[in-house]
Amino acid sequence: MAAPMRIRQPRNFRDRKDVLNELSDAELIKRYRLDRAGIMLVTDLVRERITNQTERSRAVTPEMKVLVTLRYLATGKMQLCSGDDLGPSQQTVSRVITETLFALSRNEILSQYFKFPVTLENCHTKAVDFQQIAGFPGVIGTIDGTHVRITAPKEFEAEYVNRKRYHSINVQVVFDATYRILDIVARWPGSVHDARILRESSLNQVVFGRGMVPDGYHLLGDSGYPCKKWLLTPYLRPQPGPQSDYNRAHKKTRNVVERGIGQLKRRFHVLHGEIRVTPTAKVCQIIKVCAILHNICKDRNIRIPAPEDIDEPAEDIEEDYDNAPLAVQQPPLPPVAPRPREGLLYRDEFVNLHFDNDE
Repeated sequence: MAAPMRIRQPRNFRDRKDVLNELSDAELIKRYRLDRAGIMLVTDLVRERITNQTERSRAVTPEMKVLVTLRYLATGKMQLCSGDDLGPSQQTVSRVITETLFALSRNEILSQYFKFPVTLENCHTKAVDFQQIAGFPGVIGTIDGTHVRITAPKEFEAEYVNRKRYHSINVQVVFDATYRILDIVARWPGSVHDARILRESSLNQVVFGRGMVPDGYHLLGDSGYPCKKWLLTPYLRPQPGPQSDYNRAHKKTRNVVERGIGQLKRRFHVLHGEIRVTPTAKVCQIIKVCAILHNICKDRNIRIPAPEDIDEPAEDIEEDYDNAPLAVQQPPLPPVAPRPREGLLYRDEFVNLHFDNDE
């Protein structure tokens, strides 16, 4: 007896909305964090890399791939990308996000949007902006580390447990006074100390190590960093007078990096909670792409969405882990090497020169 003939069922395609033409710029920013022109700018950055090499009429367009990725980064919820707004299946969403993140995190795009000031003119401009905050001279950037929570990786799991007892990537970031990111390092496990990340970074080994930045210009960092001629830290026990004045101006100016990190995480909520993707290399791509998009938003003067404007379920809002209490109180980590006396002497001279009002 012959086997029954199989009847091929027609494929059912979900309708995909043309959100770029149906939604206003305000609605696009609410859902995707960029206006229409900004979304097209991002699409053009990666168009050649993410255009399907097929003639199928239902192939996902580069614009749709960018929208799906932006929606995921804005909400941190992959399932929202396949909701009633965009249409692709969950399997397609996952593939599209991976493809677009890889294309956006290429070195040529990173170098285009992260430009550390090294010319005298650019350093002067940055320093003027910072000096208007609290009168602190010669600052071109503020530096700090922030932890982005991740699921426990399968390899080297213990190395990713930070001092707050959760798994994370420790991200080093430098902001200028306009809250634009100048430099970002997103590759170190959560257990690695900020001082080591700095020591191994190109900022230490190349930019400042090779004298690319003119003398007299500095970064500001907290007391977890070693004090250097190009990285000024606060006094742990300041004396009344110039040292205390220096610490007050230092704290007010350095708050830029803390507020900048807050802006980055509010703008792209995927960084606010636990990133549930593997491997960790993909998490690092997500962090760097969010930083690129943050700078694009700054270039386009796109404001950070207010809490009431964030288009996602209220229960999806995660707590800010950076401000959570420590699960286990631990003593501060020791610096990886003795603090160079040269940096401390330079700080004393700097304070006497700029904060001694009696002279």
